[in-house]
Formats: sequence, structure tokens, C-alpha cells
Amino acid sequence: MFNNKSILITGGTGSFGKQFIRTLLTNYRPARVVVFSRDELKQFEMQQELNAPCMRYFLGDVRDAERLKQAMRGVDFVIHAAALKQVPAAEYNPTECIRTNVNGAENVINAAIENGVQKVIALSTDKASSPVNLYGATKLLSDKLFVAANNVTGNHPTRFSVVRYGNVVGSRGSVVPFFRKLIAEGAKELPVTDVLMTRFWITLDQGVDFVFKGFERMYGGELFVPKIPSVRIVDLVSAMAPNLRNSIIGIRPGEKLHEMMISRDDSLHTIEFDDHYVITPSIQFIVQGDYLKNGMGEVGQPAIHGFKYTSDTNASFLTIEQLRDLDRQIK
Repeated sequence: MFNNKSILITGGTGSFGKQFIRTLLTNYRPARVVVFSRDELKQFEMQQELNAPCMRYFLGDVRDAERLKQAMRGVDFVIHAAALKQVPAAEYNPTECIRTNVNGAENVINAAIENGVQKVIALSTDKASSPVNLYGATKLLSDKLFVAANNVTGNHPTRFSVVRYGNVVGSRGSVVPFFRKLIAEGAKELPVTDVLMTRFWITLDQGVDFVFKGFERMYGGELFVPKIPSVRIVDLVSAMAPNLRNSIIGIRPGEKLHEMMISRDDSLHTIEFDDHYVITPSIQFIVQGDYLKNGMGEVGQPAIHGFKYTSDTNASFLTIEQLRDLDRQIK
């Protein structure tokens, strides 16, 4: 699918972008790969590793509509990964979060349509389902914009879908590297927000593979959700530092005790496949394809009415030993 094609990744210097490009260059022969991001230092550092002839590094911000339109000229596929993601920072700086996560999403959509991009996948988060914080609310708005964008493409070929998943193990700013830093500094205890807290857990490789499959599966308008395990935060502490105590610090502003990826209300529009779910659009528009059978030929069935997908009621939890193995793998 990606051979001799041009691919652009917004926020491409992040953890996801770098791993996506590594996988892309290993398995395909793209004509051009465009890293679109605003940090020149991160781009410089990334170029030291990923410097294939097809690589292009574009300085720009998703808030800048004109720069996005320039960068997307001749592009076939877009992954929209750029976002402000830190929950406490978003609570304190709401306008900045809105400008990047909502206005930026609209700019990506308009640039993609204007340039005739074939397919766009936007990365979302479990925090966008029944959000209680500003970050989650902006990502829910972003999700809605990308789904509805299929209604305004007119005679343009562009189709839009969304991928939603939970915490990415070891990504920048996440809990695993934070705990590692404290352990390396000789901490006597690790901070735990609540002993009952749970989270969805996905590795970077799993997230990247799921997005690759999303491009093959999509018709336009779907919100893809992988079936992934949950973790108990106290189990994570036991796995990483079995000899350290827990220090209960309380839930931070905007945090949930448990995360959700599909709400009961969304179950009315949810299709279950073997390894993922699809939330179909609540609005009606014409797409070429049947959501019960995706572009890869996989067949799903409507989810049970009233079903919800939450980290505390998940059927799969990682054990302490599995968490130890995972921690060793990603070091």
C-alpha cells in the first residue's frame, strides 16, 4: 500500500512518529516521508538516525493552515499525531490546548482535502471517551471533526478515520520512564495516585501496527479501538520496584480512576471484530464499503447493547511477571 507513495506525519518527531517511520522504511519503499513538526532540535536529532533519501523534514505547526497546505502537496497518506497531551498542562493552559488539538485538527482536514490526500488517520486517546479533562474534551472534538470530514469532501477522494488507544508503554512523559528516573535517582518510594487506579496498556509497536492495519481496513468515518490489556498501577510499581513503598498522592487535576475507550452510549454504533472494535459514525454519509466487513475482508458483528469498554472491567489484565518482562523488553 505504501510503496512509491508519499506519507506525512504531523508531530512526526514524537515516540509514535519515529517508530512508525522505522517500520515504514523497513517494510515498504515509500517515495517520500514527510516529518511535520515544530521543534528543530528534535528534527535534527531524528535526522541522525532516519536519513534515508526519501525523508523530508518540514518545520511547521498544525496551527498554521498555510504551512500545512504546502507540506501536503503531493501527499497520499497522512497520520495526524501532533497534539498537546499532558493532562495537568491542558487544565492550566486550556486555550493553547484547544488551538493545537481542535483548530489544528481542522487545519489538517482542510489541507488534506485541498491537496487530494487519499487517506488520513488521526490518533486519539482513551481520554476522549466520556472526557472529564480538557485534553480528553479537545480530542473528542478532534475525533468528531475527522469523522464528519467525510461529509464535506465533495468530489475529492480524501477519506478520514480515527484510531483510539490507551497508554503507550515507555512513551515520552508517561509513567514508566518517570518511575525509571525516580528509581535511578535512588527514590525510597514511588508516587501512586490511587491504589485502585487502572489503565489500558499498549506497546509502541502494537500501536504502530494497529495504525498500519487501519489504513487497510478503513473506508472512512470509522473510529478503530484495539483490544488491549489493562494494568493495575500498584502492579506496575511492584513489577518495576518490588522493594519500594507506595506513596499515595491522590488523583491529579483532570485524571480518572479508570479509563474508558467505548461508552455504553457508543455501544449502539459499535462493531466487534476478533482483535478490535469499530465505532461507526452516528451521522449518515455515503462511503464505499460495509462497516461489518472491512477493507481487509475481516467480518465483525454488532456489539451487545449496553456494552462498555473500560480499563477496570476489561477481561484482560497483565500480571506482575508480564509487566516485568515488558519492562525489560522496552528498556
